[in-house]
Amino acid sequence: MSTPSSSAGAERADGPSVPIGALVPLSRPGWVEAGRQLLAGLETAVRDVNDAGGIAGRPLDLLVRDTAADPQRAAAAVEELAGLGVVALTGEYHSVVARAVAARAEALGVPYLCSSAVLDALTEGPTDGVARLCPAQSHGWRIYAEFLLDAGHRRIAVAAQQSVYWAAGARVLRERLAPHGGTVVELDAAALSPAELCGELARHGATALLLLVGHPEPAVPIVRAVRRDRRLAGVLIGAPAGQPEFPQWRALLGEEGAAVPFLRYLPERLGATGERVAAAVRERLGEAPSFVAFEGYDAVTVLAEVLRSAGADRERVAAAWPRVDVAGTRGRIRFTRVPGSGVWQWAWPPVQVVDRDPAAPDRFRVLRSG
Repeated sequence: MSTPSSSAGAERADGPSVPIGALVPLSRPGWVEAGRQLLAGLETAVRDVNDAGGIAGRPLDLLVRDTAADPQRAAAAVEELAGLGVVALTGEYHSVVARAVAARAEALGVPYLCSSAVLDALTEGPTDGVARLCPAQSHGWRIYAEFLLDAGHRRIAVAAQQSVYWAAGARVLRERLAPHGGTVVELDAAALSPAELCGELARHGATALLLLVGHPEPAVPIVRAVRRDRRLAGVLIGAPAGQPEFPQWRALLGEEGAAVPFLRYLPERLGATGERVAAAVRERLGEAPSFVAFEGYDAVTVLAEVLRSAGADRERVAAAWPRVDVAGTRGRIRFTRVPGSGVWQWAWPPVQVVDRDPAAPDRFRVLRSG
């Protein structure tokens, strides 16, 4: 794997390279597991593009910078990469960081293809320079709310930390559940210990607890406390942001981490390209690919196609988003304008509600597709 400030992939094609910048969380407090998956997808795609001749014979060069989930650090990285002449930027997993990246990239006139940050308000207003592959939070979390309703849950508690991302998620859940008689009780995960949170959960009579918190802290201690509290034996634990997707969740929680539904952005079955990419990422990382790796691969695939048609010019790249029509690992990728979002959006990637099977926690069960 590349170091946080390395460049990768310029072996096969000849000629001067075409540099693109990648913003990835590779150190704490960033979600490092997601960052490793994202980078593996990016690097696998760069290798494939260059093996196929690059961009009109010029190799792609991936300039990687570690954001560590820090918006200021990410904005500084955008400044640096812009000065190094990158044609476009991609990556980032954390929504608050991606917002900082989008704002600075827009100010500097560098096109930005966001791979993995879902916050609806990725930009302050409409922009031509920013596009996004992952679904908007309101889209995915509405599907999650419908899953809860179909499963009979009307009284929901959320253990939440302060964040624009978590607040937006709670608002989506509340708006979707309210017309069906559902309620959302917010519990302050920063103020309550796991034991105190269990007491509040029992007092409110909630049938589901959603974790709108960081991982592994405080998500893991909360799950352990709820699982071991006899009063809460029938309570569903959910994690819409996807914490149970990654191996660390399984390693830390074992069987207690099973049956925790989360969102992921994969189709029911991968096609031939998806299967090939999955095998390549597995070989690179030594673990199964998550949907985040596919987002990274698809981001480079889109940028390569845009660069082939528009050339290595920032203004022309930014103007090319509405003409994108590319076969990705998870479906055909086209960008459009979506109400409530100021960016060019793939509407929509496949969305699933998934959990780890209690009978075999290394296996995932698809509970709902949307």
